[in-house]
Amino acid sequence: MKPATLWICVLLVFSLAAAPLAAAKAAASGFAPAKEKPTLGVELAKTLSQITGVAISPMLGVSAIGAYKWFEAGTPEQQAALPWYAQPMYWLTGLIIVGAVALKDCAGATLPPGWKKPLDVAETLEHKISGLVAAGAFIPFTLESLTNLIGNGGGQTELLGSTGLARIHLGAINFAPVLNVLLAPLAIALFFIVWLTSNAINVLILLSPWGKVDAALKSMRMSVLGLVVVTPHINPWLGILCSVLVIILSYFLAGWSFRLSTYGWLFCWDFFTLRRTRFTPAPKENWVFAGKDIPNAPLRSYGRIARGEDGKLRFRFRPWLVFAEKQTELPDVPLAVGRGAVYPTVVGTFGDKEKAVLLMSPRYKGHEAELARACGIDALTDVGLRRAWGAIKELFGFENQRRVPVT
Repeated sequence: MKPATLWICVLLVFSLAAAPLAAAKAAASGFAPAKEKPTLGVELAKTLSQITGVAISPMLGVSAIGAYKWFEAGTPEQQAALPWYAQPMYWLTGLIIVGAVALKDCAGATLPPGWKKPLDVAETLEHKISGLVAAGAFIPFTLESLTNLIGNGGGQTELLGSTGLARIHLGAINFAPVLNVLLAPLAIALFFIVWLTSNAINVLILLSPWGKVDAALKSMRMSVLGLVVVTPHINPWLGILCSVLVIILSYFLAGWSFRLSTYGWLFCWDFFTLRRTRFTPAPKENWVFAGKDIPNAPLRSYGRIARGEDGKLRFRFRPWLVFAEKQTELPDVPLAVGRGAVYPTVVGTFGDKEKAVLLMSPRYKGHEAELARACGIDALTDVGLRRAWGAIKELFGFENQRRVPVT
């Protein structure tokens, strides 16, 4: 994101946060009743809490809010008039899915590495789909209370003092729909920034081979969610501050989160559609993700790798997938295509250490030799869990070839 975008986002966020101060000033001047100050502060805190909370866990957030509204409604007539997400068919289904995910996470901490990966893929896909649904169909509803409060001024606004000689009744003029339209893009943008970071945690869980690491990441995310939900009930200003801090932190992690989310989306697509069974690497250039040691290319940038006429491997990519294309050369070190248990990599030998230079999606699994020939790489090696399995085989006296030439 450009610096101008940053300042615009910060200005809009703090403009919302300043709304209670404006209401307090108006109340002190006699233009609005003093009791509106805490109401507006509470509504603002609740709105920001809902946006950030649902962005952290869309299915849980939308389902919990829907269930709360359903039980708060009381009469069957009021319940029937509630939005779609507050109907039992949706929120009960959502809570069942959330419970199943929690059960998977509890069992996954004790399972051997890799056993719960199919379920992690399903959870990552669910997080993406529920996030898209929440952004388009739920987030505008979160603004209703706030925009109604600001838009119609509580029903009656006094002008020219409190003498009663000059009053303008604005109850018939409701600016809430206009405010809702104006604030909805901002709310969706804030939601998207936080959701990207939350989705990145799902992808980290997907890539981690150890259940205990997954549990630690989930605990961290749920702790932040709990903080966002609880603090507005303690103090509205504390809730606003907590939500704003989460939004700002997510903003600075947005680029990293976007690249990781792109990788996770392609990972899920290849996994569920068995893409590798219908895929063959291209003879000249292939789509890959950047590893750690490619100069001037952020980790997991998505682009194409090809060997030029001068014999050098070059990686070409577009930041955020749409900006001007950039190009960089791979390090001049011995390379090998690494055969992983789920997805392959291209590893480089830096002294006595091997590092992942390129990352592939699962569609390349089983096609490591073709990829090596397309890139002009002359060696294959085992990495990750496959290397660990090879070490176990060696321990029991079985033959294990860690590095083999491409035939």
